[in-house]
Amino acid sequence: MEKEYRHGTVTLARLFAAQGHWEKAADVYRSLLQHEPDREDLVQALSAAEKQMAASGRESARDLVPLFRRWIDLLLEYDRLRKLKRLKSRF
Repeated sequence: MEKEYRHGTVTLARLFAAQGHWEKAADVYRSLLQHEPDREDLVQALSAAEKQMAASGRESARDLVPLFRRWIDLLLEYDRLRKLKRLKSRF
């Protein structure tokens, strides 16, 4: 039964790749490789998906997380500076 599920998952990864959802396909291939690290076809498919992701030039959601954290930190710092400026103007 587990083998059937993995076969279905390979099909899902191939479908994601065919539709251009390279990050989703790569995630599925990585998951499959954790269970079957010796499968050369999965290694090649993952490599192809990662190359397509790099070629697309689009940032993945994981790449955006640090940017959003920095943006939020800057917003909070800006807010603190505005508050300090208001307090300073009162004195």
